[in-house]
Amino acid sequence: MKKRVVSGMRPSGKLHIGHYHGTLKNWIALQNEYECFYFVADWHALTTRYDDVETLQSDIENMVIDWLASGLDPEKCVIYRQSKIPEIAELNLYMSMITPISWLERCPTYKEQLQELNSKDIATHGFLGYPVLQTADIAICHGELIPIGEDQLPHLELGREVIRRFNYLYNNLFPEPRPLLAPVKRLLGTDGRKMSKSYHNAINLSDSPEEIKARVRTMITDPERIKLTDKGHPEICLVFGLHKIYSENELADIETKCKNALRGCMECKDLLSSHINESLVDFRKKRKQLENDPEIVNKILEGGASKVRQIAGDALEKVKKNINIE
Repeated sequence: MKKRVVSGMRPSGKLHIGHYHGTLKNWIALQNEYECFYFVADWHALTTRYDDVETLQSDIENMVIDWLASGLDPEKCVIYRQSKIPEIAELNLYMSMITPISWLERCPTYKEQLQELNSKDIATHGFLGYPVLQTADIAICHGELIPIGEDQLPHLELGREVIRRFNYLYNNLFPEPRPLLAPVKRLLGTDGRKMSKSYHNAINLSDSPEEIKARVRTMITDPERIKLTDKGHPEICLVFGLHKIYSENELADIETKCKNALRGCMECKDLLSSHINESLVDFRKKRKQLENDPEIVNKILEGGASKVRQIAGDALEKVKKNINIE
């Protein structure tokens, strides 16, 4: 039998190229090798945006459309909404009973986000306990492999500790999930910061060719190259960083022309936007089809939830029997 992969993504609306290369591209490859469960983490979205829910439904729809247009195939993987599986919430409750607060407080992501989002009150019960909810997401499907980057290893280890303790107390109910390390490509935004919708520095997968050209033209380049005749340093240029992904066949030529001042930065940016747009031709065609029939998304999510609820129901029944709550 194939190993079971479980992973989720918070609904943030239309996805950008950082989402694609950092997560989605890997998901698409994994669906051909493993039994994959991919979920919309809408409960997790509430841990930081509990006061900003107006666009949540449209964000979910847009994100799933981007998943499907990029190549996730509901015939090869299970796609569902977290909030449609109430068994996750119940398992989260049972797991929270055995999880020490000290484990949650030492979580690196918890500390980092408290500092990063210091303008917002996220010192809440839900935010502190979200690693337990993540653990329930994984355990309810008997997740065995979790695709993550190295920076997320401490987070997964916390979940493994929770499952180990749960198994010790209640008779080995769940497999301990193992990391499936992926070559995560972290793409910087047009301003040099992390690519993010909130920073307004992202290149969205669903942007029009004109929008992509305009966004790429705003990208920061080599600060030492002021005049056309100045020789460039591609290794410090954001544009060249994306050329490594989108212009592999021309990379040597691009590097040479930059270093020898044989091509201007604007021309180099336009070449990049052209290659990004070429890579999105099939995506745009599929996305347009999905936008014209939004019921497809609902049917896929409902079908996925139905499959997961069968698995989750069996898992929760065993949990309750072992906890002596029936």
